[in-house]
Amino acid sequence: MNIIKRITAHRGKILFGTLAFLITGFIALSIFVVVNPPSSFDVYFSEEIQERNTVFFNTIMTVVSWFGTVSVSVIMVLGTSALFLFCRYRREAFFTAMTLSSGIISSVLKYWIDRPRPTSDMVTIWEETRQQSFPSGHTLFYTIFFGFLLLIMGNVKSIPKSLRITVAIISLFMIFLVPVSRIFLGAHWFTDVLGGFLLGIICLYGLGYFYLRTPTIGKKE
Repeated sequence: MNIIKRITAHRGKILFGTLAFLITGFIALSIFVVVNPPSSFDVYFSEEIQERNTVFFNTIMTVVSWFGTVSVSVIMVLGTSALFLFCRYRREAFFTAMTLSSGIISSVLKYWIDRPRPTSDMVTIWEETRQQSFPSGHTLFYTIFFGFLLLIMGNVKSIPKSLRITVAIISLFMIFLVPVSRIFLGAHWFTDVLGGFLLGIICLYGLGYFYLRTPTIGKKE
């Protein structure tokens, strides 16, 4: 029992340290983008990605970002939540619906930080946007929503294995491709998507913490 307690305590320290590091990193990055204009690295990264401008690549990037538009993301989240509820996974349904809070978090931070979007004199703009640039709302949402689906697929063993693997692969694909998509479309700088990813991991940590510690209701064995 003492060994188990030590291992648990050690893991807790590692997770807490990681979370503190992520929060510190996000705060530092936020200060950096407020104080500095888009760096040469931001511009270089955008140019490198936008050089891969083919019909196929453009289509893939557009489709990936399409799932993050407000109307589509709301339908996707509520539809997924309703599906979990229909299958009697009530806890999963509730916490999946909570991922929509990323929109509020993103909007508030964008307003406070007030970083301008990339402009056509610096990069090619394929997607016109209205809100401020930092952090990337798409990257934040994808990290929280698809990251939480990954957590569910790893936690709920009563879901068929083939389905869990398929959802996990799609989720990983969306999480790691959306930052490239947002930069390619000229909607964000690299530091924007990095900020969205860091904040997404922080929010996902909190959501996962409460999800795993909430009593299961309606679980199917």
